[in-house]
Amino acid sequence: MFIPKRKWIIAGSAVLAAAVFFTWKGCRAKNGAEADKPVTAAVTRADMAQVVNSNGKIVSNLDVEVKCKAGGQIAELPFDVSDIVKKGELLARLDPIDEDRKVKQAEVQLSASRARLASAGENLTLAESTLATDRRKAETALRAEKSDETDAAAKAGRLKELLTQKLCSQEEYDTAANAAVQAAAARENACVKMEELKNQERALELKRQDVKLAEAAVESDKIVLAIAQDRIRDTRVSAPIDGVVSVRTVQVGQIIASATSNVGGGTAILTLSDLSRIFVLASVDESDIGRMQVGHPVRITVDAFPTKRFKGKIVRVATRGVNSSNVVTFEVKIEVLGDEKSILKPEMSANVEVTTDKRENALAIPSSAILRKPEGYAVEVVVDGEVTEREVKIGLNDGAKVEVLDGLKEGEIVRLREGDADSRWRGQKTDTAKSPFMPMGGGRRH
Repeated sequence: MFIPKRKWIIAGSAVLAAAVFFTWKGCRAKNGAEADKPVTAAVTRADMAQVVNSNGKIVSNLDVEVKCKAGGQIAELPFDVSDIVKKGELLARLDPIDEDRKVKQAEVQLSASRARLASAGENLTLAESTLATDRRKAETALRAEKSDETDAAAKAGRLKELLTQKLCSQEEYDTAANAAVQAAAARENACVKMEELKNQERALELKRQDVKLAEAAVESDKIVLAIAQDRIRDTRVSAPIDGVVSVRTVQVGQIIASATSNVGGGTAILTLSDLSRIFVLASVDESDIGRMQVGHPVRITVDAFPTKRFKGKIVRVATRGVNSSNVVTFEVKIEVLGDEKSILKPEMSANVEVTTDKRENALAIPSSAILRKPEGYAVEVVVDGEVTEREVKIGLNDGAKVEVLDGLKEGEIVRLREGDADSRWRGQKTDTAKSPFMPMGGGRRH
């Protein structure tokens, strides 16, 4: 019996459709059964560490900006960037021609002041000698005049008595009386000479003051000369510390301003960096700063050496934070340890992992098994296919695993939250919207 080709095609299509239908139905039933089966994990022992990640930059132990006290044209610059410098080595030398002139000028002024002091001293000595001589002369003359006055007065008195007795002439008496008056006048002149000596004494005191002024001028000119000589020495700049030249901002022949006499602070010649110790200045979020303590170990990586891991430790945690766009961060200073720290250079970007806590052989479960409750935390324990919710006390959380302090035993089976168990990415993140460790009612706020 002949069957048309069209009917064969229709029959084949029906058989194929039926096969596809039953295959789909079987797969759906199988997937449904697998979907109904809970995803679980066992309570195990593990070593755990709580790590805070941050970033920062490499800095040196000390950076010294070197300037010159004197101003002028640079004549010598022995070191360039990256050169190693020892304390006391010459960093720069200025042309000292102007300072040499000032030294010579100060020396001439000091010589003139010393000459004036010597002249004032000689004048004082001469005046003192003259006063002593004049005083002796005046005293001698006064004694002589007093003696003559006494003799003349006595003679005039005797002749007056004799004149009364008519034993001498009037002329003799008048001569004696006149001699007594002249003797008295001479004595008065001698007293005036003694008074004039007081004026000489006052003039002598003025000469003593002239000597003191001359001495002060000499001392002042000595200071000026010392300053000028210091300025000569200031044209040579020596290294204040051992270090490496990290910045050089000037060239030979350039004229620079003095750091002491210029209102702008003078010209910076170069910067010396002390690389004996290397640090990382990291910015840590305020939500993590409470876990930062001095002495915590740190692992450091830099983009320049992606395969290397550097060890470090926290040496300082800032007391005050920095608010930028309502995000508060705190500066944490980390010292880089080990011999390989010498390959790090200031201003390199660095990534840091601070180990704030760690546990060895801790009882742990995946973080996706934790349920956040208003009164605490809980897990769903699977026993003989039955799921029971149980309160637990948790400890350390490293993002992927959570330490269980109470409520579970090793080997027990816990159910993982749906949607998290099959996602390794979610298991490695601690700051996701579904994390049970986020505060109730929302995420982080600043």
